[in-house]
Amino acid sequence: MNPHLDKLQSYPFEKLRELFAGDTPPADLKEIKLHIGEPQHPTPPFIKDVLTANLAGLSNYPTTNGSDDLRQAIADWIARRYGIPAPNATTQVLPVNGSREALFAFAQTIVAPKHGKPVVISPNPFYQIYEGAALLAGARPYFLDTTPDNAFSMDWAGVPEDVWQDCQLVYVCSPGNPTGKVMPLADWQTLFELSDRYGFVIAADECYSEIYFDEAAPPLGGMQAARQLGRDDYRNLVMFSSLSKRSNVPGLRSGFVAGDAAILKQFWLYRTYHGCAMSPPVQAASAAAWRDEAHVVANRNLYAEKFAQVTPSVAQYLTTALPDAGFYLWASVAPTGLSDTEFTRRLRAQYNVSVLPGSYLARTTGVGAGTNPGRDFVRIALVASVEECVEAARRIAAFCQSI
Repeated sequence: MNPHLDKLQSYPFEKLRELFAGDTPPADLKEIKLHIGEPQHPTPPFIKDVLTANLAGLSNYPTTNGSDDLRQAIADWIARRYGIPAPNATTQVLPVNGSREALFAFAQTIVAPKHGKPVVISPNPFYQIYEGAALLAGARPYFLDTTPDNAFSMDWAGVPEDVWQDCQLVYVCSPGNPTGKVMPLADWQTLFELSDRYGFVIAADECYSEIYFDEAAPPLGGMQAARQLGRDDYRNLVMFSSLSKRSNVPGLRSGFVAGDAAILKQFWLYRTYHGCAMSPPVQAASAAAWRDEAHVVANRNLYAEKFAQVTPSVAQYLTTALPDAGFYLWASVAPTGLSDTEFTRRLRAQYNVSVLPGSYLARTTGVGAGTNPGRDFVRIALVASVEECVEAARRIAAFCQSI
């Protein structure tokens, strides 16, 4: 067996299942699931229609690089969304089966054996795929804590020189999971300069980029930042995006990577062996989804309505605020006097609302006993209906009052 498998920790939702074991929530309260970032808004009918209209494509083996039509639809969307020239649909865009699959596979492509141990840097808290991908590629994860003290930003200046020397890949997530933090241009500039100096590749996870609260101010993207800074070749930068959150199709498993053509050429080569070509019906439905924005605006409006109603209610009892973007409330439970795990367990046991302990999304760093930057936080995913989210906020308030 691969010895690196022994280094993997249980996935957060497995830990949550164990935390809930033995508890029976009140039968008269309907379960409200806010622990997992699974969009629960309806899938737009037109996407289903295109998918079923192209089922004849099931009789064909798909190509790894996808159809010309899909790649062009993605390239055109990037141009519209970020106000930049469309990337080359042939060399700078590659469809993938969701950002999760691609984020994992990318590390297996990028990380190379070297003297010592290659390093992969990621935020902390983080999407657990970053850690697993690094470990199974034979790299050492290095975590940068994102906390209220640093405004949930990655402190590039705090990385030691020897870590930069061994770094081969940096994962960034903007808007962040779970904090919702959007990385500003100045931070992108610093990261690009460090990449030029040390030669590492940047994997920009932007799967939450289309959920924000001001139509006039969408979140800055990595490719957009690169163009603004004169990096028109996107050197050492690959962006990851997905339809799951944008279009409410998590089961479609559809996304893309875009950026540095030389890196994508090698990633494409890896994928020809990996066996991860997208099904032709899914390609057709994906192209249609990337070409339509009306359903995305309607989706954002639903999230904005939920945040407007839920955030003030929860903020009366937990320390939280409207994020820059995304669909999570990152809330400190410190005012309750409970740990994040105990808060989560008792909230479900007494009020049948499930959230996720922040400590499950982070690793302990520092010397000695160290600190876990997710400790005392919970992640609340506002993915259910407006009515359910408002009801969940009411129950959270009632629970906090009962403590």
